Amino acid sequence: MRRSMVSIALALVGAAAVHAAVADVVDIRWDSTGRFEHSQPIAAGKFAEVCAKLSKGQRVAWAFKSTQPTAFNVHFHEGKNVEFAAKVEGAKSADAVLEVAQDQDYCWMWSNKSGDSVNLTFSVQKQP
Repeated sequence: MRRSMVSIALALVGAAAVHAAVADVVDIRWDSTGRFEHSQPIAAGKFAEVCAKLSKGQRVAWAFKSTQPTAFNVHFHEGKNVEFAAKVEGAKSADAVLEVAQDQDYCWMWSNKSGDSVNLTFSVQKQP
């Protein structure tokens, strides 16, 4: 009986850890004008990720600002490989237009490597 209780407790701890690891992933929900805006704090040592399924040929203007420098990238997964469309260390802000090269789930990701919380604001806009 004790062994099964320990197994259940470990399973719950593992499930909570998985949930915590993905808790800061946000799906882009475009409004009627093709825009999405998002703000959130990123705790020390944590990350935030905002993702959307995009199609080849789409153009998406994006911009972000944070109160402290972050490790930032725009990426997608190709099998086990991670492909980067943009990557910057120590960025407090950036903006660009993503020209989608292939149908993929693209993610904008910020890692807070500091010891303090960081406030993030982010926006994306579909382009003609």
